[in-house]
Amino acid sequence: MSMSLQITKSHFEVFFSSLLPDDSFEKEVHEALAYFKKMIVKKNEFLVYENEVCHHFCFVESGILQHAILIDGEERTTYLALKNSVTSSLNSFLHKVPSRKSIKAIMDSRLWVITLPDFNYLIQNNKAFHQFYFNLIERQICLIDDYRIDLLTLTPEERYKKLLLNESKLLQEVPLHYLASFLGISTRHMSRIRKNIN
Repeated sequence: MSMSLQITKSHFEVFFSSLLPDDSFEKEVHEALAYFKKMIVKKNEFLVYENEVCHHFCFVESGILQHAILIDGEERTTYLALKNSVTSSLNSFLHKVPSRKSIKAIMDSRLWVITLPDFNYLIQNNKAFHQFYFNLIERQICLIDDYRIDLLTLTPEERYKKLLLNESKLLQEVPLHYLASFLGISTRHMSRIRKNIN
């Protein structure tokens, strides 16, 4: 247990603490991190399949996880979880219902995962984790709201430029067809946009 804390201190603990108001939760932070276990997901392996229950809430220490759904047999990317982010098929995880999406590693990924019983224990008994989770969800709701508005109000070129400005590492690390799907653009159109802008 102490070994996992040692490994994650420079990654998960920094991220975890960044969502807390101050450093008065240090003891509780260490207690919470001890409940997370390391998981390696190889490229093209799944954390969860669509229509199956998601059993993990996880921190992405390295790699990228693609959230996707199938529409008429075509895979559509709904979200990309990058290094130093937290992700899950949350409704499935919390309520033990089949996931409406799959989550797949698009490159070898190192995760720190927690099960639902341990998650619920920490929510109820660990003030640092409770505050961390509240702040995390609040931040994610704001990001999702912005993303949905962007899809309705920005042109494909404007969405690409915003991605270039705010998430430039995505453009370096993620294959083109995943980015195109994430932005709601065809791969061919995405190639033209990149050629015109870069």
